[in-house]
Amino acid sequence: MANSDRHADDHDHAHGDHAHGTGHHHHVDPNDHGNAFAIAIALNSIFVVAEFTFGFIANSTALMADAGHNLSDVLGLMLAWGAALLARKAPSGRYTYGLRSSSILAALANAAFLLVACGGIAWEAIQRFSAPPVVAGLTVTLVAAAGIVVNGLSAWLFVKGSESDLNIRGAYLHMAADAAVSLGVVLAGITMIFTGWYWLDPLLSLVIVAVIVVGTRGLLRDSMQLALSAVPRHIDMTAVADYLRRRPGVTGIHDLHIWGMSTTESALTVHLVMPQGHPGDAFMDDIAQTLKMRYSIAHSTLQVEQGTTDHACALQPAN
Repeated sequence: MANSDRHADDHDHAHGDHAHGTGHHHHVDPNDHGNAFAIAIALNSIFVVAEFTFGFIANSTALMADAGHNLSDVLGLMLAWGAALLARKAPSGRYTYGLRSSSILAALANAAFLLVACGGIAWEAIQRFSAPPVVAGLTVTLVAAAGIVVNGLSAWLFVKGSESDLNIRGAYLHMAADAAVSLGVVLAGITMIFTGWYWLDPLLSLVIVAVIVVGTRGLLRDSMQLALSAVPRHIDMTAVADYLRRRPGVTGIHDLHIWGMSTTESALTVHLVMPQGHPGDAFMDDIAQTLKMRYSIAHSTLQVEQGTTDHACALQPAN
């Protein structure tokens, strides 16, 4: 058999049997947090209406600004939920990975929503500094206390998935930050009751902005990197490359690419240079299983080459 034919045979075999036939998961975790999203969206929608209404009555910029922020959270939760549902869609002829990457877009959009909300809150607060209005401190305190309960409960609903799913982490960060902000509003409200320092209201609005920006920075960075097909942060590409090079019979590797298919699933493609030819299914299955269990790469495509022809990566010809 000519080398070109062997190369084609090996490529088809590796891709067909070892990228798709080794038990790799093509569906997200069945726990799609549907109930958590539904409860959190309902609670926060009710709270947004109540918070804005009482903020208007109490003449509190902090409450009205936080209501606007919470509204963006509701929209963000709806977006994240929709992405989680779309990620379960089976692959098709047009979308061969399904719609998994929609969760990445949702995480990126959530970060953008938060930053836009921050701009609106900061602008309103700065305008009020020159002549801070009288604020009903008791109303502010009671409404913010309710916010601690609503946002704290909502954050708790997403704790389980926040460490492994960037999309869920976005929802969790929104709710956790809101709970912390509400605690700050309670303290400011109590202070205004006893001191009459109404300038605390716009000052607190700026503090809210700072908390949100700090909490959103990591979400924006990670979601942007995934959108650009960067190696997911939890995967050490050097360690993966070293593992592949140490496999028996492998004299070199090239065309190694690792990227996130979604906020929870990663994929890999690589060419293995093996002068002795294809090592057999068991060898390939073992690599695929190790990539899945040790490095959290659920979808791998392995191509075997004998090294008799230059197949350097077109994206990195020097390598």
